[in-house]
Amino acid sequence: MKCLHCQGQMERATAPLHIDRHGVHLSVDSVPAWVCKQCGEVLFDEAGVDSIQAILRTVDEQTARLTSAN
Repeated sequence: MKCLHCQGQMERATAPLHIDRHGVHLSVDSVPAWVCKQCGEVLFDEAGVDSIQAILRTVDEQTARLTSAN
C-alpha cells in the first residue's frame, strides 16, 4: 500500500490517537494502523475507524450525562 501523502510504503504498525472533544481529552497509546515508513502518515483501517467512532459516541453520551447533572 502506498502513502496518500508522499507515495512512500505503508506498513502495519500501531500509532497513538489523541482527540479533544467537548472538553474531554482522549488518548489511546497504540491503535493498529498503517504507517508510512517515509513520512509517518497514519491511516486507520475501517475496523479501527469504527471502533474509534464507537468510543467517541460513548464519550459524547457520558459527557452529556455529566454536564446535564448540574
